[in-house]
Amino acid sequence: MSEQNRKKAFVTGGSRGIGKGIVRMLSQGGYDVSFTYHSKAEEAKALQAEVIQAGHTSYIYQASMEKETIPERVTARAIEDLGGIDLLVCNAGLTRHNNLLSLEQGLIDFVYALNYRSYLMCAKEAAASMVKREVKGNIIFITSTRGIRAYPEDAIYGGLKAALSRTAESMALDMAKYGIRVNCVAPGATKIRGEFTQTELAEGEFAGRIPLGRKGSPDEVGCLVRYLASQEASYITGITVKIDGGLILSGMPEE
Repeated sequence: MSEQNRKKAFVTGGSRGIGKGIVRMLSQGGYDVSFTYHSKAEEAKALQAEVIQAGHTSYIYQASMEKETIPERVTARAIEDLGGIDLLVCNAGLTRHNNLLSLEQGLIDFVYALNYRSYLMCAKEAAASMVKREVKGNIIFITSTRGIRAYPEDAIYGGLKAALSRTAESMALDMAKYGIRVNCVAPGATKIRGEFTQTELAEGEFAGRIPLGRKGSPDEVGCLVRYLASQEASYITGITVKIDGGLILSGMPEE
């Protein structure tokens, strides 16, 4: 595939964990991929080098996605650097637990800004570019099975992940006339550090309680993202796909 015809993707929070798996699998699928990182510059540079070595274009951006105007500005920069965009994947976020009796406004504002508002502002910028360029592209939000099933001390994080799924449904309706699809991927327990064998993914008491007997890997999440953005999934929009090994099917409490 020529450089001009290659697909172009921008991933927020792409330097490590699930984001890294997404960047790697998109690169392996033929995408030029740019991504943000927050603080681990060396990890980001190593992943960028991996993408470039595979023959693709890649730019990296240090970004605090919870800050006002940063999401739309960095998305616009990525679109300019890549020469357009076919796929936006919003993954940047942090898990924060809370108890109602000790709830602080600062925590609410931080998690909201990072895990929800930044997704909407990135999506706005990406969608505007796709519409202008007449690109039938994709927007994918990384949510969580915590947005589907309730857990203690999870009102903010889980609640906002649930909100993203509902938001994506409306966005899918808004963007359908442009041929732009909007979907969510909801990982469950995922082992996010290093490279993992099947044995390592199955380590620990908790992993053994998952119906499929192990945790997921970032690359598996990346493969699902790549599929949802592909032509093979061109009739899929406005859905949230769980990737959790059956974790929440039986309502098993997470510890």
